[in-house]
Amino acid sequence: MNSKLLCSVLSAVMLTTTAQAETIDLPKPQTDSPLMKAIDARRSGRAYSDKKISEQELSNVLWAAFGVNSHGTRTIPTARNLQDVKVFVIYEGKTWLYDGKNNQLNEYETPDLLPDLASQEFVYDAPVHLIYVGSKRYADAHAGSAYQNVALYAAVNGMSSVVRGLIDRDSLHQKLHLSEDEVVAFHQTLGYPAE
Repeated sequence: MNSKLLCSVLSAVMLTTTAQAETIDLPKPQTDSPLMKAIDARRSGRAYSDKKISEQELSNVLWAAFGVNSHGTRTIPTARNLQDVKVFVIYEGKTWLYDGKNNQLNEYETPDLLPDLASQEFVYDAPVHLIYVGSKRYADAHAGSAYQNVALYAAVNGMSSVVRGLIDRDSLHQKLHLSEDEVVAFHQTLGYPAE
């Protein structure tokens, strides 16, 4: 069989297979529940006003990211129940490490981290920065759960946030004194949107 004939036969088989594929038309999504409304409202925002985030708002945000819920477990799942997420917070000009078990911010001595985060100018306008750290194997997945909770909280409460990967992970790793097994996964800016 020559190559042209073979191509013709294969094309006919593929078209026949595609033509026989089944399609299911799904019902319209029910988007009127609070969760679905939050998902619908979530947006990435890159323009921030100078309105400050209160300590109560920050507490709510951090609880959503990696706090302890009413069942005594974390607000996000972690693989193998490692619960190894660290959330570093830049707030009021200082770097803090969030302690979800005690709902505290503990000041963390480190050089200025903003230059390592600010490959885009809008970053300097955001009043709160969250830096998600975890073990090499699961950091991205765990950070994804945390930053999505924060993004949903922000959407429902009139705030703006965006997750960023354009950061200097090597410099942050050194400045945050991370172990060899830890990595910086993502950075999330948070604030009120510019008018």
